[in-house]
Amino acid sequence: MAAIQDIDETARVEATKAPLRVLLVDDHAVVRSGLRLLVEHAGRFQVVAEAGDARTAIFEARAQQPDVIILDVTLPGESGIEAAPKLLQEAPAAKIVILSMQDDPRYVSAAFAVGARGYVLKEAADSELMQALETAIAGGQYVNPELGARLARAEADSTARAGDDTLSAREHEVLQLIVLGHTNQEIARSLFISVPTAETHRAHIMQKLRLTTRAELVRYALEHGLLDARASA
Repeated sequence: MAAIQDIDETARVEATKAPLRVLLVDDHAVVRSGLRLLVEHAGRFQVVAEAGDARTAIFEARAQQPDVIILDVTLPGESGIEAAPKLLQEAPAAKIVILSMQDDPRYVSAAFAVGARGYVLKEAADSELMQALETAIAGGQYVNPELGARLARAEADSTARAGDDTLSAREHEVLQLIVLGHTNQEIARSLFISVPTAETHRAHIMQKLRLTTRAELVRYALEHGLLDARASA
């Protein structure tokens, strides 16, 4: 009987907890509707705001202070990976779970480098999104096991090629542009590379230098004399 009473008391306490607040960010209203139904079905999460672009998402993050932000990678204008640091600046306590159609490990690496706590493929959202949310809330990181294994192999290959923490010539160029305040899209245009490649270079620089913010990058670049005349002008 005591065990049953303990279970009942646990259920009562759980029922009285306020649901975790969720911000949905995806540029397709139909997708947001489906995600809302999926997220709210279990009763643990409540969608408090939606956004179809990064600018609106940043406004809603500041206003709502969500516990979780479900963030699409592909958004009009600024990408989800570019927007993630700004969202965390407005809502520092939020856990970001990236939702993407991209199964390239480079996207996963870039997402985690900017503070995301989970990376879920849209095709697997029905089966994996809730697990990713629970893992993120608990303080962990979630990625599909197969994609995670590919990421680990890619990182091991990258480490083997690099041999140490020195930056490549291209990474020096990207570092200079980051320090000058350029976005990933601007870096891509300037260096004639794709935006995902620019995002990957940024992530690798952060990983190699073991830094997390642009301010730290500026300090590092100044201390090591890595900036050319443009950055010191």
